[in-house]
Amino acid sequence: MLDLSKKLIAIPSENPPGNRYEDCIQILLEELRRLGFDGVRCEGLCVLGSVGRGPRTLYFSGHYDVVPAQSLDQFQPRVEGANLFGRGSSDMKSGLAAMIHAAAAARDEGTLECGRVGIVLVPDEETAGPYGSRDLDARGLLGQDAIGMLTPEPTGGVIWNANRGAISLRASLRGKAAHVGRQFEGVNAFERALPAVIRLAEIKQEVETRETQHNIAPRAARKSILLLGGRVEAGTNFNVTPDSFSFTIDRRINPEEDLREEMRRLLDALDDGFEVETLQEESSAATPATDPLGAVLSRHITSVTGKEAAFEMCPGLLETRFYAAKGIPAFSYGPGLLSVSHGPNEFVPIRNIVDTAVIYALTAAEVLG
Repeated sequence: MLDLSKKLIAIPSENPPGNRYEDCIQILLEELRRLGFDGVRCEGLCVLGSVGRGPRTLYFSGHYDVVPAQSLDQFQPRVEGANLFGRGSSDMKSGLAAMIHAAAAARDEGTLECGRVGIVLVPDEETAGPYGSRDLDARGLLGQDAIGMLTPEPTGGVIWNANRGAISLRASLRGKAAHVGRQFEGVNAFERALPAVIRLAEIKQEVETRETQHNIAPRAARKSILLLGGRVEAGTNFNVTPDSFSFTIDRRINPEEDLREEMRRLLDALDDGFEVETLQEESSAATPATDPLGAVLSRHITSVTGKEAAFEMCPGLLETRFYAAKGIPAFSYGPGLLSVSHGPNEFVPIRNIVDTAVIYALTAAEVLG
């Protein structure tokens, strides 16, 4: 598992823009074939395979793309003490290694008598999945005969059974440039945008009084989210009226909120001549913590690690949403740590990779045995 993790980390599969996907695909295909998986193939840029017998399928799904690195050194995997460092070590190339070897172990121990483990390896998770899970769904291949889905995201010891939805917009206005001394000849795009920004600020104030009933720590993280101006661009110089102004809006939806209604409110606030580009429009999702698959997963986490795993809502998007939308129980648990994922010193405790593989294998054995 450590060798596979290192091979994958060494490939700069950064997304955006989507670099070196084919190199990742080749390594993953080789590993599945080496381990004797059935039906190993590519569907678009997704890698599929399975072990076991019968139609009932527990899916182990993960993504091989990573966020852009802060330096090229991050693509040189290294072991320091008990940890594996490198871009994607935590999110989530070590998780891919764990779930692949877990499925092979469950098969080799003869535990898959009443179903299969389906392996799904996808790109584009970091950009909402257009060539990954979304593409599989469009092809009619996502979640066939599923009894559940697990994904090894960097959960840091908890189980994510829910995720927020996302509305991400870029709003732009046009103006006309003019020298500051003759600004009356120009049109100030920034000033034109101010009434809409004020309306959005009022929506933000109301939105962030709402709290989810799903478990998430700390208490402040329960509040719904509206981030204004994550990226802002305007004008050419301090002494020229800005001939353009654009800013982003990032609205994160709790499962209790309605995606369409929240989108409508934002667009209504931007009705004064804005050009609006939708960057993301993704639903929230949740699987009850009481679901039998969640209970089995939780019990084996305790048996392997000695610690009880709380069920929490992920603060961002999860691939589980594609499965939950079809009524398939879906949970996230993995070896990585969210606190270091995407950062300059990303790492994963090697022990966590082993533990996650054992937990996934035991879970598969129980629900498919």
